Amino acid sequence: MSWLVRDGDVLAATEIADRARDRRRGLLGRDGIEGAIVLRPCRHVHTFGMRFGIDVAFCDEDGVVLRTVTLSPWRMSPVVLRSAFVVEAEAGAFDRWRLRTGDCLELRA
Repeated sequence: MSWLVRDGDVLAATEIADRARDRRRGLLGRDGIEGAIVLRPCRHVHTFGMRFGIDVAFCDEDGVVLRTVTLSPWRMSPVVLRSAFVVEAEAGAFDRWRLRTGDCLELRA
């Protein structure tokens, strides 16, 4: 388990999906998530077959948030070519965390 951190503040506990199998599965089959999941590498996501909406942050290699979107179930995100990884959380989490484009995120063990 890792921590998602911005400017020294812990935003959430984070699962890391850096194997192809884990990235394909993502949040499928779950009814929700406490915290977040990081998919690495990743340039786009979908919510086909998901049971809940998600917030998605596309981040570059330095952890800078390039773009955020909220996806309802059965939707597909845009492709963000400069994205190195994405952070997914339950819809509404980014508002609670005040996560915005330009923020710099860090993963800590």
